[in-house]
Amino acid sequence: MAESTQEMPERGELVLAATKQITTHGVYVTLDEYDDLPAFLHKSEISTGWVRNIHRFIKEGQKIILKVIRVNVVRKEVDLTLRNVTGEERKTKLMEIRKDEKGNTIFDTVKNKLGLTSEEDFNYREKILDKFNGLYEASETLVTKGVTAFEELNLPENFISTLEQISKEKVVLPTVTIKGIISFTCKKSNGLEIIKEVSSAAEKIKIGGSEVKIIYLAAPKYQIIVTSKNFKSGEKALDAALKKMKDILAKHKEILTFTRKETKKKGID
Repeated sequence: MAESTQEMPERGELVLAATKQITTHGVYVTLDEYDDLPAFLHKSEISTGWVRNIHRFIKEGQKIILKVIRVNVVRKEVDLTLRNVTGEERKTKLMEIRKDEKGNTIFDTVKNKLGLTSEEDFNYREKILDKFNGLYEASETLVTKGVTAFEELNLPENFISTLEQISKEKVVLPTVTIKGIISFTCKKSNGLEIIKEVSSAAEKIKIGGSEVKIIYLAAPKYQIIVTSKNFKSGEKALDAALKKMKDILAKHKEILTFTRKETKKKGID
C-alpha cells in the first residue's frame, strides 16, 4: 500500500504553531492547520536582536503565528520565522483563524439541529467551499444577500433556511465607527430651532448605508457618530454631514468646529 502524503505548507505562508519543546538552538513546534506537522523555529529567527534566553520570547504550550521560510517535502522538514512576521500579518492571520473557528461553530450547530450525518455534513460543506473561500464567508454572504447566494449549490431547503437562521444569530457584520466632537452655538432667539435643524440635516445623510447621529454633550459641544460598512463610505458620510451643518450655520453667521476623536472597526467577536 502506498504511504499517504501529508500536506505541507508553502514558503511565505503564515501558520498557527503550538510550541512543544524549547532548546538552546530553537523551538520545536507543531502546525495546527497541517495535522500537527512538526516544524522548527531556529533561535536566530525569533528576534532581530540577540536572543540570550528563548523563554523570554516564547513559552512551551504557547500558540504563535509564524511564517514558513523553508520547506523540504522529501524530508518533511519545515523551517519557520517569527522575526519576519509583521504586526499586520499577525492580526490578519488571527482574524482568519477566528473566522474559521466561528464558521465551523455555525455549521456544527446546523448539523446538530438538523441531525445530519457526518457524510451529509461533509458533502454540504464541500459544495459550499467550492464557491466560497470559507464557511464564515458563506454564512456572512447568506446574511447580507439572502438565500439567492446559495441557489446554484443544490442544497436542501431546510439546510439553507436553518443555516440562514443560525448565521443571522452568530455573524457580526463588519462596521466602521467614526467619532468626533463638534462645537457650535446659536445666540439668536430661535437658536434652539436652528440647532435642531442642523442636527436633523446631518442625521439624514445616508451615504452607502451610513448612519449619522448627533448627541448633545454640554453646550456648546456635541458628539457626531458615523457608523458605516467601510471607511470610505464612513468618511464620505462624515464629510457630507459636516458640510451640511456648516452650510446651515453659515446662513445664520455661525461657525462650526470639528475634532476627530476615534475610528474603530468592528468585525467578528
